[in-house]
Amino acid sequence: MIGGPAGDNARIMTRPAIRLAIPVLAALIAACTPFESLWKKPPRSDQKTSAAVAPKPELPLGEATHRFFIEPDQDVVGHVQVTVSKKEDTFADIARRFNVGYTELVRANPGVDPWLPGEGTEIVLPTEFILPDAPREGIVLNLAQMRLYYFPTPKKEGPVEVITHPIGIGKVGWATPEGTTKVVSHVKDPTWTPPVSVREQHAKDGDILPATVPPGPDNPLGRHMMRLGWPSYLMHGTNKPPAVGMRASAGCVRLYPEDIALIYEAVPDGTKVTVVNQPVLLGWRGDRLLVQTYEPLVDDKRDWSDVAKLMQQKLKKPKLPLWKKVAEQDKAIDWAAVQAAAADPRGITFSVGPGAERDIAAMIALAPRVRNAIPVGATWNGVEDQYAGDPKFAKPVQADGTKASTGN
Repeated sequence: MIGGPAGDNARIMTRPAIRLAIPVLAALIAACTPFESLWKKPPRSDQKTSAAVAPKPELPLGEATHRFFIEPDQDVVGHVQVTVSKKEDTFADIARRFNVGYTELVRANPGVDPWLPGEGTEIVLPTEFILPDAPREGIVLNLAQMRLYYFPTPKKEGPVEVITHPIGIGKVGWATPEGTTKVVSHVKDPTWTPPVSVREQHAKDGDILPATVPPGPDNPLGRHMMRLGWPSYLMHGTNKPPAVGMRASAGCVRLYPEDIALIYEAVPDGTKVTVVNQPVLLGWRGDRLLVQTYEPLVDDKRDWSDVAKLMQQKLKKPKLPLWKKVAEQDKAIDWAAVQAAAADPRGITFSVGPGAERDIAAMIALAPRVRNAIPVGATWNGVEDQYAGDPKFAKPVQADGTKASTGN
């Protein structure tokens, strides 16, 4: 490689070199090489070319994935998406933006630092969901999935609607119970009265809780609360949105402030609430059977070592359309892939048959790439302060405290 400018090299060329260059020059001219290209200096690597580099086209905005209209035999809603992280992003930021839980995002992106994913890192958004194997009425909570599904009562001959949001649930030792209950009451801007057991637990950690916490930014219930038929168990908002999608409560169910506000208005008293714990989900999207897996909760005492066998046991006397169809296609389903998915849970759906299968890598490759911004139709408007604009919770104006000198 020539180290200096072409003119400098020309001065030190020897006569033999010049004689050699003449026929080369003639050959280039004969080959229709533009003559001016022979004497123009090539641009140095540290010099910008005159032609401007075309900017990359901006990715499209994603679409909200929390509300769907489904057919009676439809088991899967939403679709996987991929975005690109910004320099200042954390997983908690991205999770709220796209209405997923923190743990959902961590699970779908192994090896990525959740606190500093880094500028330009591709982030898989697990925004495709297999509906729980439960009656599609009222509210259904899947603890392993850390998701709420609300099925409003359909209008006569109208489509079935489902609304889904991420939730936080009870931590180990304070598990959210399974079973069936109902919504018994609604309270706006509730006062929090921490149970004695909660106060004692906090006191052990040196955190002395007050007997009551009034409505406002310090209230862990947020602005909306629904009491359940189980005493001491609530469904509510939070003043710590990053905790949604984690096991961080004393058994209550937490939602993002913007999500609980919608559920609070939509769900009437008396609505049935079904709580299940299903770490392995199967569901049909058209003629393809999809699987979606989550790690069992640490206090789940069931044996999940042979997931394929557990699933196939449901095929002996199937009653629901889901399992009847699985039984009919049993031989065409890759049960080894179901077992492998359970061993490496990513919370991302993929096909296990019949027909050509698609693994997780293929599903991610096919997923639309979307802008890292609040999607079209999202529940969140980007405002962090849920009390903003409400005069009841306006912060008092701080007096300056200093006065101009009067000369006295």
